[in-house]
Amino acid sequence: MTAVGIPAGPAADDRSSLAAAVLKRAGRALFSAVMFVVIGYLLWELLLWVADVTPYIAKSPGDIYHFLFTDPDAAANRAVLNHAFWTTVQDMAIGFVGGTVAALVFANLFALRREVEHAVMPAAMVLRTVPLVAMVPLIELIFGRGTWCVAVVAGIVTFFPTLVNVTLALRAVPQESLDLMHGYGATRYVTLRKVQFPGALPALFASARIAAPLALTGALLAEFLATGKGAGYLMLTSSNQGNYDLMWASVVLVVTAAVILYSAISGVETVVLQRFAPEQSRQVI
Repeated sequence: MTAVGIPAGPAADDRSSLAAAVLKRAGRALFSAVMFVVIGYLLWELLLWVADVTPYIAKSPGDIYHFLFTDPDAAANRAVLNHAFWTTVQDMAIGFVGGTVAALVFANLFALRREVEHAVMPAAMVLRTVPLVAMVPLIELIFGRGTWCVAVVAGIVTFFPTLVNVTLALRAVPQESLDLMHGYGATRYVTLRKVQFPGALPALFASARIAAPLALTGALLAEFLATGKGAGYLMLTSSNQGNYDLMWASVVLVVTAAVILYSAISGVETVVLQRFAPEQSRQVI
């Protein structure tokens, strides 16, 4: 315990500041989630009313709630949905983490060696111009109709925005900071680790917030076209079989997961920036 009349000290102040920042970001995330649910519900009902689509195809939020919680087969419906959804999430997570790590490795190599960037970046941009729909069959042939096919597609979707944003952020460090490190005799690696990379953390997390929902979409596309499993394939089969309750429930679950991913990454960003780049955290929180 801290003695009466003795300041808590810098460590305690840092912990209090971090806790306050996390609570502030958590409050914002909770408020955003509530607003998303309310606005989404209103827009959903409005679109159904304006479009006047037959209730056989277009399901309302009440229909989805009944399908998942009050229907006699609700438990079985949730079991089918959960199994497919977690298959998608697990495969997508492998690709998202792998794509992020690969992008960080190459971005740091670009910062250290410009010749590596000149050799790799044009090839990467050419590869990115190929439509993902056209790449999925080739990826399926190479990696098979399983986890790695989905993971590779999710990793490709994650890799490119993260690579571009982090590379640009590593270069955007003020020249005065670089000159100061050079004046103290710091090597390129030390400058990258102490100055450039902490300054690029906001760009990294901004890319992650964008890439995570995109990786989920890429995983669904791979399942839809190639693997025959997961939430993507469930949407396809339920639509073909006329089980629109299951199809709409899958859509709701996927959209909710994307929002949760976005909010979770924002929370991690608050903790990491407060710990490793406090100056950057004041601009984000």
